[in-house]
Amino acid sequence: MGIRAQQKEKTRRALVDAAFNQLSSERSFSSLSLREVAREAGIAPTSFYRHFKDMEELGLTMVDEGGLTLRQLMRKGRQRAEQGGSIISASIQIFMEFVDEHPNVFRLLLRERSGTSAAFRAAVNREIRHFTDELTDYVMQRSNVDQKLAYAQAEAMVVLVFASGSEALDMNRKERKLLTERLILQVAMLSVGGETLPTSKRFAQKLQPM
Repeated sequence: MGIRAQQKEKTRRALVDAAFNQLSSERSFSSLSLREVAREAGIAPTSFYRHFKDMEELGLTMVDEGGLTLRQLMRKGRQRAEQGGSIISASIQIFMEFVDEHPNVFRLLLRERSGTSAAFRAAVNREIRHFTDELTDYVMQRSNVDQKLAYAQAEAMVVLVFASGSEALDMNRKERKLLTERLILQVAMLSVGGETLPTSKRFAQKLQPM
């Protein structure tokens, strides 16, 4: 990569970081202005357009990056568990570390999932589907369940974990520790329940289309 390309990538990175840094419990992405983000990144507002078409493109890039970061961390959790320990405990601990260390990334994913921008909603939902699909594959590898049951279990886990992450944003360390312990128990209950459901013929029959 040439010097000019390196500088362009560095400035693009600075814009993404500047936008993330300006998010908070009081400020959503929609409240940010192009001028604010450019000033925080240390560039002229007109230079912004060399890197992003508009603020929406910047926001979509942030959503993609946030989703990818979370998926990569969760993969590390599964790898850690394979070396010894509980996959549920390892994954949830890593997820809570993500919320603690990258609160604004998680806030972006939460808010834009139900935001006013259709493009943002679609982008966040796409990231959550990727997350759910990966978890579905893992459930199928670890348990004797079919794809339909594995997806339902994975989807329930993702909904539960994201809801708990939302709560954790406003908790102190002690409260978050108790929440994490409760979440581990709840996800474990979902996992055990998912493994027992296929043994029930009545339940399997109910899943068949009418």
